Amino acid sequence: MPETRTHRRALASVAAAALLAGGAIGGAYLPAATPAYAQALPKTPIEAPEHPPGSFANIVDKVKPGVVSVKVKLDDTASMDDDDGPSQGGRNMQNVPPQLREFFRRFGQNGGPGGQQQRGGSRGAVGSGFIISADGYVVTNNHVVDHGKTVQVTLDDGRTLDAKVIGKDSKTDIALLKIKEAGSYPYVQFGKGAPRVGDWVVAIGNPFGLGGTVTAGIVSARGRDIGAGPYDDFLQIDAPINKGNSGGPTFNVNGEVVGVNTAIASPSGGSVGLAFAIPAETVQAVVEQLRTDGKVARGYLGVQVQPVTQDIAEGLGLAKPKGVLVDHAEDGTPAAKAGLKSGDVIEKVNGDPINDAKELSRKIAGLKPGAKVDLAYLRGGKADTATVTLGSLPSDGKVASRGDSETNGQPRLGLSLAPASEVGLADQGVAVVEVDPDGPAAAKGIEQGDLILDVGGQSVSKPSEVAAQIRSAESAGRKAVLMRVKSGKGVTRFVAVQLNKAG
Repeated sequence: MPETRTHRRALASVAAAALLAGGAIGGAYLPAATPAYAQALPKTPIEAPEHPPGSFANIVDKVKPGVVSVKVKLDDTASMDDDDGPSQGGRNMQNVPPQLREFFRRFGQNGGPGGQQQRGGSRGAVGSGFIISADGYVVTNNHVVDHGKTVQVTLDDGRTLDAKVIGKDSKTDIALLKIKEAGSYPYVQFGKGAPRVGDWVVAIGNPFGLGGTVTAGIVSARGRDIGAGPYDDFLQIDAPINKGNSGGPTFNVNGEVVGVNTAIASPSGGSVGLAFAIPAETVQAVVEQLRTDGKVARGYLGVQVQPVTQDIAEGLGLAKPKGVLVDHAEDGTPAAKAGLKSGDVIEKVNGDPINDAKELSRKIAGLKPGAKVDLAYLRGGKADTATVTLGSLPSDGKVASRGDSETNGQPRLGLSLAPASEVGLADQGVAVVEVDPDGPAAAKGIEQGDLILDVGGQSVSKPSEVAAQIRSAESAGRKAVLMRVKSGKGVTRFVAVQLNKAG
């Protein structure tokens, strides 16, 4: 058939599309076009990287017997929500950025991963887990078993056995179970080192209640903070993870656990290649305490801090922004007893560099009360050190972070606060020094530089007083707290900000 101009154009378009997509036409693979450019040759040859395994079957055969499905019957105290089902693990959807709320709603909520919930009858949740010892200790997510009346695990061989909850930690979303029936169980081991970005990983779990499902991908990023809790330090992986994979393991190519799958980011609730796993190092530290004490005790420093921005670094005479700036050392806390003061810049903890408040918070919380830590800090441009004996993290969860609490069960408005007098904005009130653009306070128009004068009808001058009034409003059953706020332009107004709890 003779070619027409239209026919030639169509063929050219198809070929171009295939080239751009790196796809195949008629079974022949057409590589994506690569622009040519000059490149300096390395002084030494670049060695070819190790090839990925041709198959993950050997890894799966090795570890799959140690992975279990977790089924939970929820008790009557599990709160109901029109959209989210039982609130598990203390996660409230308004606490996280909008683009991430959907994965918590669909993946970690709605009756737990798997979403098996029957209204008007027995309500349940399903998830995943893995055995870590021959005597039957099992790791899973806290939000899988939270509010659970009974817990069962289904082994790879098909047996369903009763289990009990040994301990839970909502701040890291880790729970430890123990199979009640005595026996010798196949178990898996934690990795001895952190994976690198680009490493292959294999996930095994119970998506949508199917059980024993294997997916593979790579580590896409490390150190992700997704606003899920005060100690966020997630691995991001692109192995397909779906509702029901919560609590399941992510393995490296040696068959070692490098993470516990806990969340996905998705507009639809299904996998789009954005999954988050709790690093094995964090899991091991938490599990050790849960196994021994049934709970997690965390170190407490007692400082409110803020990031060292470029402007602050210049003002302090630092060559570059680094460390965290101490706003205030609470009276009677370990930090105050060690002599830390407002204006100090904490640079290192036990010799490890500290880059931001989250890193300081995780570092301190990862140590036990009573531990002695060496702090390296700057005061007036001069280096100094202090040895601090850590206290125990108070129940209200104030860690090494400033102002607005980001901890379990406490109100979180998406604000960082400081006494107005300490930042030079005014003699009274509490200054807003940072605003989470996706938080409830930002939604009401509160901006950086605003002054909070009253909360719940009471004058405030310290962040702790703001937090106290918010807790009081919450205890009274209010859904919002009324604040009198003075803007940077001098306009004073009342603002009602919705109350939320952090996970």
